[in-house]
Amino acid sequence: MSQFKEYKNLNLIDVAENVAEFWKQNKTFNKSVEIREGQPEFVFYEGPPSANGMPGIHHVMARALKDIFCRYQTQNGKQVFRKAGWDTHGLPVELGVEKELGITKEDIGKKISIEDYNKACREAVMRYTDVWNNLTEKIGYWVDLDDPYITYKSKYMETVWWLLKQLYDKGLLYKGYTIQPYSPKAGTGLSSHEVNQPGAYRDVSDTTVVAQFKTLPETLPSFLQGFGDIHFLAWTTTPWTLPSNTALTVGPKIDYVLVKTFNQYTFEPINVVLAKALVGKQFAKKYTEGTDEDFANYTSETKVIPYQILAEFKGADLVGIKYEQLLQYALPYQNPENAFRVISGDFVTTEDGTGIVHTAPTFGADDAKVAKEAQPEVPPMLVLDENENPIPLVDLQGRFLSIVNDEIYGFANEYVKGEYLSEDEKNTELNIQKENLKSIIADLKAYLSVDERIALKLRKENKAFKVEKYVHSYPHSWRTDEPLLYYPLDSWFVKMTAVKDRLVDLNKEINWKPKATGEGRFANWLENVNDWNLSRSRYWGIPLPIWRTDDLKEEKSSVPLKKFTTRLKSRSQRDS
Repeated sequence: MSQFKEYKNLNLIDVAENVAEFWKQNKTFNKSVEIREGQPEFVFYEGPPSANGMPGIHHVMARALKDIFCRYQTQNGKQVFRKAGWDTHGLPVELGVEKELGITKEDIGKKISIEDYNKACREAVMRYTDVWNNLTEKIGYWVDLDDPYITYKSKYMETVWWLLKQLYDKGLLYKGYTIQPYSPKAGTGLSSHEVNQPGAYRDVSDTTVVAQFKTLPETLPSFLQGFGDIHFLAWTTTPWTLPSNTALTVGPKIDYVLVKTFNQYTFEPINVVLAKALVGKQFAKKYTEGTDEDFANYTSETKVIPYQILAEFKGADLVGIKYEQLLQYALPYQNPENAFRVISGDFVTTEDGTGIVHTAPTFGADDAKVAKEAQPEVPPMLVLDENENPIPLVDLQGRFLSIVNDEIYGFANEYVKGEYLSEDEKNTELNIQKENLKSIIADLKAYLSVDERIALKLRKENKAFKVEKYVHSYPHSWRTDEPLLYYPLDSWFVKMTAVKDRLVDLNKEINWKPKATGEGRFANWLENVNDWNLSRSRYWGIPLPIWRTDDLKEEKSSVPLKKFTTRLKSRSQRDS
């Protein structure tokens, strides 16, 4: 007699439930492992889902694919161990708990202790395990749910510690100070993988400025003498970084020109320097090549602004010229005499802008690199706080320091991105702006972002050549949906570049299906791999097993003794 049930009608739900019940009663999954004792092993560790959120259809699809491979190996006679897991640490849990408690990252350690905060995270994180387990059984996904690995358990954390110590002992784990994509709301830096998540880059319309940087006459080379005041033109899509400008970068082999014209906002005569290939772009619409007579007859009422090219030279000829600081709110605490000068950089292009890059080493990876390589090194715009620690002009919450203070335009303690404000906060700011800006804008209707007010200030001070809206692709946090900042952070890195060649060789030995997956995008990624930013500024996470003295003169990595485990579990993944 057949052991299989006969169905008179097709009812897939009944079929699924009957099969699931049969498996459960007969312990079919367990037997599939036990009866193959002594056979070659195939071990599968579940890429752990987060148990603090509900499962979705994408989890069903992913688990179906995982199950196929394990069943295939089982049918090939292998003993297949399938261990479930739960991802319990990190940002998603913290954001959920903060929302429930009505707090922000700034409140931790003030309104709530780190211990109580971590306790709330621990209680919240396994909230939906019953729902997950039920779904797992319903879709027929075979995995060991009775003994899962859980990332906040001591056994798991100690395994991570052991692995990190192996990296440290091999010289592959180090601390570095770099410019990283950073989420103010989440309070942490993000890896390049996270920034490359689908949908992370979005088209946004931002206020952009072509700023005028006035040169110091005594530093001009002979071929630029005798023309009067000269300004360098530099374009930026992030005007909020202009107070942190400490250099202008030119391409050494790029052709540049000196152009005589008038400022379209103040109507004053000016001489400006920009890339020859971008003259047509910057002098479009309102401008036309003019004669001496056009210049003599020009007034503020003239609809078309004349311009003339006066001289041509290479970018290398401009290196070393100094200029006046554009926005004078602060000076670099270290070697300010080396700031505010033209330097050379091979990354400069003539695809857009002016061919001269506004360089703020605190807020751009290329900026930081080229400033450090300059001779002498260009200092970043860092000031000292009350504890004599160097800090940038924007804090970790994404707000200007109080030192960036303008009586008319504001800025002090303000978020540099308007997207960080709620509508109520914007309305409050609008009322302040109406009062402060009434002599400039008689009837202000809407909140002006920091970028818009910096642009307005530069226009009034004859420091803006062009201000316009520009649509471009900008990275956003895939967790918080808010725009990221590129911010100076010290983090722990795995030195991937030291093992790159080995990774590339091993990748060639993998039988990729389809081949294009491993030989195309993944292989290209390995060829250009960067050091892996391993650490995160988390409270609810695994501490790094690295111990340093306060003076940083001594450092070692060791796996803590068992008696320290409880204490360490409640510590941040900041420096241990």
